Amino acid sequence: MVRRMAPLLAALLLAAAPLAAQVMPGPQRVPGAPHLPPLPDPTGWGVPVLSIARAPDGGVWVGTYGEGIYVLRPGALTWENIRADTTPGALSWDFVHAFAFVGRDVWYGTVGNGWGLSRDGGHTWQNWEFRQLGPRWQYVVPDGIVTRGDSVFIGTADGIRWTADHGATWHDITDAGPGALPSRYVLALAPAREGGLLVATLHGFGTWRYGVGYRPMDPAATPLGARLRAIFPIQATLAVAPAILGGERCVGTLRPKRREVDARWECMTFFSRAGLQDVAVRDFAACEGVLCGIATSTGAMYTGRMGLLLQPQTVPARARDVYAVLGPPPNQGTDTVFGTACGLLGQQPSACLELGDSAGAARPEPLRHTWFARPVATTEQPYIDQTYRYGSTMGGAFQQHQGVEFNEPALTPVLAVEAGTVVYAGRAEQGALTVAIRHDSTLTTAEGVFHLFSVYYHNSALLVRVGQRVHRGQPIARVGSTGRATNEHLHLEIHASPVDSVALVVDSLQRYPPYTRNPELWIEPLPGTGVVAGQVWGADGRPVQQARIYGLVKPEPQETPFAFAETYGARTRGDPAYDEHFAVGDVPPGEYVLGTTIDGRKVFRRIVVEAGKLTWVEFR
Repeated sequence: MVRRMAPLLAALLLAAAPLAAQVMPGPQRVPGAPHLPPLPDPTGWGVPVLSIARAPDGGVWVGTYGEGIYVLRPGALTWENIRADTTPGALSWDFVHAFAFVGRDVWYGTVGNGWGLSRDGGHTWQNWEFRQLGPRWQYVVPDGIVTRGDSVFIGTADGIRWTADHGATWHDITDAGPGALPSRYVLALAPAREGGLLVATLHGFGTWRYGVGYRPMDPAATPLGARLRAIFPIQATLAVAPAILGGERCVGTLRPKRREVDARWECMTFFSRAGLQDVAVRDFAACEGVLCGIATSTGAMYTGRMGLLLQPQTVPARARDVYAVLGPPPNQGTDTVFGTACGLLGQQPSACLELGDSAGAARPEPLRHTWFARPVATTEQPYIDQTYRYGSTMGGAFQQHQGVEFNEPALTPVLAVEAGTVVYAGRAEQGALTVAIRHDSTLTTAEGVFHLFSVYYHNSALLVRVGQRVHRGQPIARVGSTGRATNEHLHLEIHASPVDSVALVVDSLQRYPPYTRNPELWIEPLPGTGVVAGQVWGADGRPVQQARIYGLVKPEPQETPFAFAETYGARTRGDPAYDEHFAVGDVPPGEYVLGTTIDGRKVFRRIVVEAGKLTWVEFR
């Protein structure tokens, strides 16, 4: 299952943070089929594993995308599945990517629906979701629940909440007041060596301690990248660095101060030697307190006494899309377990390992239109929510989506995507503060001329008025949660209408406007990424609605993980220039094997993605 790289000493893993008292653990199983029963696989495409944790009693807990929680209790031979339903005391949400344990207390965090606590080993739950929290605190950080004694800290996209009395009272750590965080949008959380927390946010990395507040320790101006996904705290008292950091591009740590050169954060040598630049790091695991497993968007990395081992790059990208890693119990040389986008490494179904063919896949070509900019600054959170994209139902959980979401802290400036005239500024559906812009550009196809509009929902404040001219990138509103919103975010719609009618674009009584299009075909892809679009046809010659498209790997944003795209349903539609059934933007370049189910049969296509171009694929 793995290939051996050139031998590397353990010191390479801890370069710039020498730990005189620590050595790598003895030989362990190379990541293959773990000594765990296979996870149940209700779809045949593999269960997307988002988090793996071990309880104090030795039980293994697995959080998944859409399949709830799987628990392997001590001595059990099969997994117990804990699912959400409407029963009092049930799990609140089936999208789980964080766990923490205090004695028999089990805490879990979700993708978009808050968190919960069980005081009886997972049999009943007390949940903090929209009804208890309101529109804030809904998005928990991946692996973002930290315990310090009896205190439990929960990192979210709206700051950190903590409790010392099982949730009876809560305290907030945000970007306001003395010792405030540099941004309330938390990306990663871990316990600090001297007490308190290590905190990574959109605008900086540092420590937080009760009574002291936040202190910066910022690696942002280094090759680690602006976003930190994972923190491996170093507990040895002689260590120079407080932690090893998982960034957008590599594993990094603190280089000690030498002569006149200040200490600085930088990528660790072993990553570049392994040829793994620009790899998104998601999770770390320890063996006897020493780093021994790394989950990345391009494979599982395992370290042993003899060096570094890496999952083969010959398997499809989805099989190497690793979200979680769990080291062995103390003093036991058992498995290091990796959770991937399609199950536990070594137990992935054949559909995840299928190589496919290139039939129906075209070579990447220039995009036919990428006229619009991002509606938020790239220094904020510029990534589209991957769980609820255009046409999506989040696996059947919601109505068909008419736009895309940008999850942002409240008051983040909303920017016009292109020049035009404000044609609507006020309350729209369910009271959402809304701005609509008619753009100067039009789209001409064989079907005729289409008028282009962009619409921005859920704002907390409007900065423009009807009739006002705006330019590309001009602030027009501030992010909020007005109207039908369960968290603070910007909902963006793009309309290509055959008639110049504001009423067909914004109507306070209309939940499904007739001319919305997929914004991921209109917003220019982020630098170094491309777009994938295509069609799925049934045996009857009709489009297959709400089909799931598996196989793409999208590292960002990790707090809304990518599991699959969905084809459009009855209330969403293709673009006039493409007539596509699905489209996904901001895809990293590379080769992917996409798969879907048509009339009960699995169909696979192998595609290549290039930066700044669109790859077209058809499934029949």
